[in-house]
Amino acid sequence: MFAETDGSRKTIGDVDVLFHDGLYHLFHLVLPNHDFIAHAVSTDALNWRRVNNALFIGDPGSWDDLMLWTMHVSPDPYHPGRWRMFYTGLSRRDQGNFQRLGMAVSDDLFHWQKAPVRWEDHRGPRDPERVKRAVQQSRATSADARHAMFDPTSCFPLEPDPKYYEASLTEGRHWVSFRDPFYHHDGNDGWLMAAGRVKTGPVVRRGCVALMKEVEPNHFVAHPPLHHPRLYDDIEVPNLIVVDDDHYLIGSIREDAKIRYWHTDEIGHRWQSYHDNVLLPQGNYAGRVCRDDQGWLLWNFYSMNREDRTAENLMLPPKRLVKNEHGLLRAVTFEGINQYLRESLDAKCIHSLIDDVGPQMRECRVEGGHLDLACESGFQAFLFDDRLDHFRFQAKLEMQGLGKCGLVFRIDPETRDGYYLSLDILKGVAQLRAWGTGEDGSGEQMMQFQPLQSGFWYTEVRNAIAVRLIVFGSYIEVSVNGRVVLSLADQSFDTGKMGVYLETAKVRVSEIQLERLAPPNQTDEHLASG
Repeated sequence: MFAETDGSRKTIGDVDVLFHDGLYHLFHLVLPNHDFIAHAVSTDALNWRRVNNALFIGDPGSWDDLMLWTMHVSPDPYHPGRWRMFYTGLSRRDQGNFQRLGMAVSDDLFHWQKAPVRWEDHRGPRDPERVKRAVQQSRATSADARHAMFDPTSCFPLEPDPKYYEASLTEGRHWVSFRDPFYHHDGNDGWLMAAGRVKTGPVVRRGCVALMKEVEPNHFVAHPPLHHPRLYDDIEVPNLIVVDDDHYLIGSIREDAKIRYWHTDEIGHRWQSYHDNVLLPQGNYAGRVCRDDQGWLLWNFYSMNREDRTAENLMLPPKRLVKNEHGLLRAVTFEGINQYLRESLDAKCIHSLIDDVGPQMRECRVEGGHLDLACESGFQAFLFDDRLDHFRFQAKLEMQGLGKCGLVFRIDPETRDGYYLSLDILKGVAQLRAWGTGEDGSGEQMMQFQPLQSGFWYTEVRNAIAVRLIVFGSYIEVSVNGRVVLSLADQSFDTGKMGVYLETAKVRVSEIQLERLAPPNQTDEHLASG
C-alpha cells in the first residue's frame, strides 16, 4: 500500500503504474493542490520508495500553470528505450475550467521533459520567440543533442475537437472535460483516449471515451468517441486492454464511485455490458492497468473519507485481472501477498464468544478437517485462539437452513467490538461493518455502527462458498469463489480475535487455512534488500 505522510494534509490521488525491468514505477497525483506528479518505485508492488518527482505545474502563463491531473506512461513506439507521459493540465487563465492534454518524455523513467507548446496555443497570437526558446531548450537538455525529442511543430496541448465533443465553456456544464489520457497501440496504429463528452443529449448523460489517432509521431487527429454509454456524466480514467483477442474498456464512474468495464470482440464493433460489469465496489476509484510478467494488474486509490475524496486516500494492493470461462473480466487477489506469509496457525482451537446463553444455544464439533458450528437462536461467534493483526483466512462455508452467517475479525472478546462481515450465501451479498462502543454517557452516540462496503457475487450453488479474507494493515479484502468482492481500507480496529459467526444457523467450515502475515511496510530498506 502507499499513502502520503500522516498529518501532512496531502493525500494520494489518481495513480498510474508501469512495470519495467523488474521494477514497478508508480506515478500519482498529490491532492488537494495537484502541483506535481510524484514518483515511487517498488520491487514487489506492495512496498514503495519515493524518488524524485516526475513533473511540476508550468511557469505562470503556461497552459498547465494551475494544476496537473491524471497521467499515463507508456513506451514510445517510435523511439525504443524512450517513454512518453500523456497528462492533463489546467491553466490559471481559464480558472481551471478547460482541460487539455500534454506530453512529457523520458529516456529512463526518472527524468522527464515537457513537450513545447504548439506555434499557436490557446492564449491567442503566437509568440515565435517564446516557442523558439522552448524548442532550443528541449534540444539542449536532451540526452542526445543530435536527436531532438520533439518536432518543433508540436501539437500540444491537445484540445477536444468541436466536431465530436464539447469544446467550449458555453456548452453543457460550462466547463470542458478532456482529461485522463490513455495511450493504446494495437500493433499497427496508436490511439489516445480521454474522458470527454459528446455535444448532444441530456447534460449529465454525455460522458464518453474520446478518441484520437496518432497519424505521425506525437501528432493526433480526433475521431468519433470510442464509446458513449448514454448514461454517465463522465467516464473517468479510461483504459483499454486485450485478453485473448477480447477487448475490455475500463472506466471509473463518478456517480457511484465504482470501477466498471465494457467489452467487444473487435474494435469498431459495439461495446456491450455483461449483467455484472463492476470490477471493484464503491470507494475504489480511478482504476489504472499495467502489464507485468504475469499479466494485467488493476490499480486504484481508495477513499477512507467518503465525504471528501481529496483526503485520507490510500493506493491499495493491485488486483490481478483474469477472464473467466464466460468471458467476464474478474479481479482476483494479487499473488504477491504470498510473500508476506509468516506462519500457519491452529484452526482447530475454537471457542464460543458468548458463554452465558446455555449449552443448548450453541454447538461446536471438530471432526476430521472441518468444523460443524450451530446456533439455535440469536447471535453466536466461534473464535480461533490467536490474537491477529495481519492475517489470511481461507475456508469453505456450507450453510444448512435459512439462517445467517459471516466472519468476525479484530474482535475484542470483552466488548465484542470489531469488524463484522455478513455473508448472505443464498443471495450472494457481502456486507462489512465496523461495530464498536463509544464513550460512557454518550447516549445514542455510544453505538458506533459504520457500514463500510457491500459487494455481490453469483453462483449456481446456493448454499456453499469458498471465502478468503485478507487483513493487511488497514487493507481488507474479501474474495468469494476466487473473485474479489470487497476491497477497502479502514482504521477503526487494528488487532483482535478472528472467527465465524452465526444467527440461527448451522454451518460446516472446511478446508480451513489461517495464516499470519507480516505487516506492510513502506521503507527504503525493504527495497534495498530486494
